[in-house]
Amino acid sequence: MKGTVEERAVKLGEFIAQNKATVRLAAKKYGISKSTVHKDVSQRLHSLNPSLYAQVKAVLEHNKAQRHLRGGEATKNKYLLLSEAKNTSYKK
Repeated sequence: MKGTVEERAVKLGEFIAQNKATVRLAAKKYGISKSTVHKDVSQRLHSLNPSLYAQVKAVLEHNKAQRHLRGGEATKNKYLLLSEAKNTSYKK
């Protein structure tokens, strides 16, 4: 991602706010680390654009509140797939 740190922070903030994206998704899209994304939107953005920071903070808080549900769903799906694979191998 080219540009200054300030431009990057604003661009990341806009992406997260518009798409209600997670830090992980933003990091993957822009090819940078989750730590960098988090630092940009939680520290740098606050002084650069307070209104955008408030929007991003709301999205991040929502994602944080939902993460235990996403993790549980992922674990459930993992074991369902393992169970299906196991059952399929017995039928052969």
